[in-house]
Amino acid sequence: MIKRLTPGNIHPPLARYAHATEVPPGARWLVLSGQLGIAADGSIPPDVESQATVCFENIVAILREASMDVSNLVRLTTYLTDEADLAAYMKIRDRFVVDPPPASTLLVVRSFSKKQFLVEIEAVAAKVSADP
Repeated sequence: MIKRLTPGNIHPPLARYAHATEVPPGARWLVLSGQLGIAADGSIPPDVESQATVCFENIVAILREASMDVSNLVRLTTYLTDEADLAAYMKIRDRFVVDPPPASTLLVVRSFSKKQFLVEIEAVAAKVSADP
C-alpha cells in the first residue's frame, strides 16, 4: 500500500498535498512527461484554468492507459508562468487530486517553449499489485 506522510511535528502542507509518499518494494512505477494544455485537436485554451483542466485530463488518460487512476499519483510537479494564476490552478488541481493527496512541488517559471502555454504538470504514479 502507498503511504502518504505528513508528520505532525513539522509545519503542515500549505495546500492539498502530502510532504512525502512512500511506495513499497515491488510497485509498478509510471513516470509521465510534463503535460501542457494542448487539447487533442491541437488547440491551446487561453486561460490557466482551461489549460490546467486539459493537463489533468491528459494525465487521467495516460493513467487509464496504464490501468491506473488519480489515486495512484505519488508526485506532481507543476510549473506556472504567473504567480497570479496560483489560485486558479489550485482550484482545478483540487478537482482532480483525491485524498490522500500526492507529494507536490509548484514552481513559477519565466516561460515555456511557446508563449501561449501557462501551465505544465509532470506526474509520477505507482501501483502496488494489490491496488484496484
